[in-house]
Amino acid sequence: MKKQNSIAKLVNNKLVNTNGLQQVGYLAVAKTRAKVLKAFAYVVPIRRPMLFVGESSCEELCDMAINEGSTNVFIVTDAVLNKLGIPAKVTDYLDSKNISYTVYDGITPDPTFKVVEKGLRKSIDAKCDSIIAIGGGSVIDAAKMIAMSQGNSCKPQQLIGILKARKPSMPLYCIPTTAGTGSEATLGAVVSDDKTHQKALSIDPRMVPLAAAIDPVIMKGMPAHITADTGIDVLTHALEAWMSANASVETDYYAASAVKSVMQNLPLVYKDGGNLKAREEMGIAAHYGGIAFNKAGLGYVHAIAHQLGAYYSIPHGRANAIVLPYVLDVNRQGSKKRLAELARKTGMVKSGQASKSDAEIADHLIAQVRELIATLNIDPTGERHAKQ
Repeated sequence: MKKQNSIAKLVNNKLVNTNGLQQVGYLAVAKTRAKVLKAFAYVVPIRRPMLFVGESSCEELCDMAINEGSTNVFIVTDAVLNKLGIPAKVTDYLDSKNISYTVYDGITPDPTFKVVEKGLRKSIDAKCDSIIAIGGGSVIDAAKMIAMSQGNSCKPQQLIGILKARKPSMPLYCIPTTAGTGSEATLGAVVSDDKTHQKALSIDPRMVPLAAAIDPVIMKGMPAHITADTGIDVLTHALEAWMSANASVETDYYAASAVKSVMQNLPLVYKDGGNLKAREEMGIAAHYGGIAFNKAGLGYVHAIAHQLGAYYSIPHGRANAIVLPYVLDVNRQGSKKRLAELARKTGMVKSGQASKSDAEIADHLIAQVRELIATLNIDPTGERHAKQ
């Protein structure tokens, strides 16, 4: 009775209307889902891919695939990367080992079910026995869905949700070309509906690739603005994982490592794309960010940024950059202790600031995030992108 009276009081005071009551219901569902995902992350084992790092990492990844029994590889990429000859580092090596392969470069940004299904049919028709994804988050997500669908002899739509697969994924190996999503380390994949353009999520630990190669040579040709956008995506993953209610000692380690690396290396690769050491460090940071949010989850920045991307076609990392400082400001009061701890752990507290309060140090961290975004010439209002 008290609960009913409380809701009635809210309605009478016009704090919520009928839509507000619906939102209360949505919030209840969201909180329940968050609890389920938290339990899921700690109960269900999540493997990590074998990680190869360096200029020979692509060849090492191919050797692993061959040693694991791959004889006919399905290479998933996009048309731009294929035109630039990026997959050649892999295909040339496979040629030298007399390994057959088929290239599918039909992946688009925010791939749809139609795009995934086309790739799935091509892989099945070619009788491929493993997949190597070469690209950014969209390519890797599409490859995950193709691999899981082929392994389960089902349509990708049947995999939407949590633990929908009955069988393991086809062997999947990933070579990220951007330091951003960390999708090569995560247990989920996002696909868009062809008609509604709404994004659907598939979550399954068996979706995590067997191995990933962080090759700075492949990443060095990334344009400065894409380097900036994807780099801020890494920072956002790490910050949200750090501030998450689901954070743990494990996720804190990877989140803090990623934050420290981004703050140090992103300005370097933005100014000099050929800085292979910084490229490598950013690739590792993206991977660590993926590991961190795999268990800790994300937050309001991504929730809002996804909507900006859907409505205004703003690249995901740039949308994060626009939203991130404001969400940090809002969360500052409740997260100042955690933010201060992160600043101290990552060396963002300069000499003479150690004795300052948590609130002051948290403000300093947020200011440094804003400075980084400004250094990357990202318009905090989004107006510059809208005019392009």
